[in-house]
Amino acid sequence: MHIRFFHTLLFALVVLCMSTASFAQIGVFITIAPPPLPVYEQPLCPGDGYIWTPGYWAYGDDFDDYYWVPGTWVLAPQIGFLWTPGYWGWGGDRFIFYEGYWGPRVGFYGGINYGFGYFGEGYEGGRWDHDRFYYNRSVNNINVTEIHNVYNTTVINNTVTRVSYNGGHGGIDRRPRPEEEAAARERHIAPVTVQMQHAQAARTNPQQRATVNMGKPEVAATPRPGDFKDRAVVPAKAAGAPYIPPANRSGNQPRDNGSAPRPENKAARPSTPVHPRDLPPAARPSVASTGNPKQDLKYQQQQEKVFAKQEQERQKLQQKQEQEHQRLAQQNVDEARKHQVEQRHQQQTQQLEEKHSKQQQKLQDKQQPARQNHPKPPKEKP
Repeated sequence: MHIRFFHTLLFALVVLCMSTASFAQIGVFITIAPPPLPVYEQPLCPGDGYIWTPGYWAYGDDFDDYYWVPGTWVLAPQIGFLWTPGYWGWGGDRFIFYEGYWGPRVGFYGGINYGFGYFGEGYEGGRWDHDRFYYNRSVNNINVTEIHNVYNTTVINNTVTRVSYNGGHGGIDRRPRPEEEAAARERHIAPVTVQMQHAQAARTNPQQRATVNMGKPEVAATPRPGDFKDRAVVPAKAAGAPYIPPANRSGNQPRDNGSAPRPENKAARPSTPVHPRDLPPAARPSVASTGNPKQDLKYQQQQEKVFAKQEQERQKLQQKQEQEHQRLAQQNVDEARKHQVEQRHQQQTQQLEEKHSKQQQKLQDKQQPARQNHPKPPKEKP
């Protein structure tokens, strides 16, 4: 399997790349499987346009433990987009996390039965019809007095398992279908800012760690991202199976034996991008409603303009670097010269990503005052 990871664990848009592991750096292997998925109920959908994103076990290499990121409702970042959950997979010598993403169709998520419409393949919880999302009431907790775009389709879920990973001993035995692989290659959006903040809140809460909650997290699901103290927070009803933490966690011990280390746990630290094509797909920040349709449209247009310009700059830099690669191939230069060029490409790519992150942050800061001045609507009663 190829190593990728969910940027939710990076906790900031600007922290998208780390330096390549050096000779003396300590690496971490995750050879202990993530705990089973806990049993919990879905909180009430907070409003129209929210899509359910299931909870999952993430890993914190700094405190050497799995922790539960609660399931939550998230506003779709773009009309017509659905959420493909992330999943853990066995990579032959370690467990690897494959990040989730937003896209026009649901891709492969390891065959994991996350429930609430995500039963291991596709999504049965709802569908888009033009610019509106329709909810399947048979698998979602919907207040029909507030949300009228609903339907009822019975879903037969024959696979009852709490296993949280694909492959390896005891894991889900399922490989991606061609259409699922194609979905991953389509244009998609990385987890949005509120999802990253949601994961950060889980990471910094010791009660969410598996060795503390024994596989039964205190906060299993939330009505909105980051609302860990909301009155509608849902605790786990039970652990997915009896969980016994490793006695000495020997499967995840750091290595520093003076030799070149194995690659670091990419579930926490992705390798440094060298070219724009190595960067994660650019994410459009979700536009929070101010209550003023004209103002909301203005903000959305501003974001689309910035996004389009950033995509153009990515493509331009990619084309420039590819042309340099072609010239190097024609000139038959030595490896030292190639290495110098790749170092320059890496620096150019990092500078471009930092520039784009600052632009997105500046745009959000500009829009923030209007959002704060708009009174929040009252919370829905369950």
